[in-house]
Amino acid sequence: MGVHVSWRIIILCALLVLLFAEDSSAREITPRRWKEVLDDDTNGLQNNQEIPDLRQLSKNNHLLVKHNTDDDHQKHARAHLSSHMDHTDPSDKIFFTIEDLKVGRTIPIYFSQRDPSNSPHLISREEADSIPFSLAKLPYLLDFFSFSRESPQAKAMEYTLTLCEVEPMEGETKVCATSLESMLDFARATFGLDTRVKALTTNHVRNQASPLQNYTLLEEPKEILAPKMIGCHTVPYPYVVYFCHSQEGENRLFEISLGGENGDRVQATGVCHMDTSKWDPDSPSFRVLKIKPGTGPVCHIFPADNIVWVPLIS
Repeated sequence: MGVHVSWRIIILCALLVLLFAEDSSAREITPRRWKEVLDDDTNGLQNNQEIPDLRQLSKNNHLLVKHNTDDDHQKHARAHLSSHMDHTDPSDKIFFTIEDLKVGRTIPIYFSQRDPSNSPHLISREEADSIPFSLAKLPYLLDFFSFSRESPQAKAMEYTLTLCEVEPMEGETKVCATSLESMLDFARATFGLDTRVKALTTNHVRNQASPLQNYTLLEEPKEILAPKMIGCHTVPYPYVVYFCHSQEGENRLFEISLGGENGDRVQATGVCHMDTSKWDPDSPSFRVLKIKPGTGPVCHIFPADNIVWVPLIS
């Protein structure tokens, strides 16, 4: 019982801080309220605009990966996700090599800018379970949230539901966590029932002056030794949904202190994926780093609204 409670306390406290939930009591779960949130969202869900965040999310979450199952549904799903990729977008600048992790090295990095006060919030499992979460139910969901089929919100919801239903790549486990409890369940299933965990995030010590800057490594990166890790990435939806996944193979985690050319300071969490042999060759990481799948590690920084979970090693 004590372990069960400690899990919930650790994760709940971390998420409350990360999601700025101090005003969540004012955010009722109603179609009208979520329409207002998404209409005002600065994360690319404005009316009559493209959705640049879908391109960024595809890069951050490594969606363009090679799957064993190659049926028509999976081909269509991957094509749908790939269609949101803009190969000239400056937000490509999130990848670097493990050789770049040296004091004094300068790396161009894109950090998306987002106003948490306008963003959706995490809801309870009871609330999440009362709303269907399935691509097959998209017409019902659009009606429930009062979105037109051609709206940016509809496209964002279709993107997220498609992502959540694509089969995982070989050696990967994943879940779309629609509540704190479902994220907890996935962590417990991945690390073990009695395993204590730690949450890692990226924190902007000083406000961002611009999304894309040259950042210099101010200190020697500190490697975080962990046998497994779970990366949880926010995806666009009327309420908070985390795409959480864990990949077999060697993944090296680092705490990185960065100084931006415009005076920004970032305490970042970064990861280097040492085996990319199963990744899709069309992943922008290979184009940016000028390498091919399996020929070298791919590293990236986690955005501030992502969470990395690791087991605590006693």
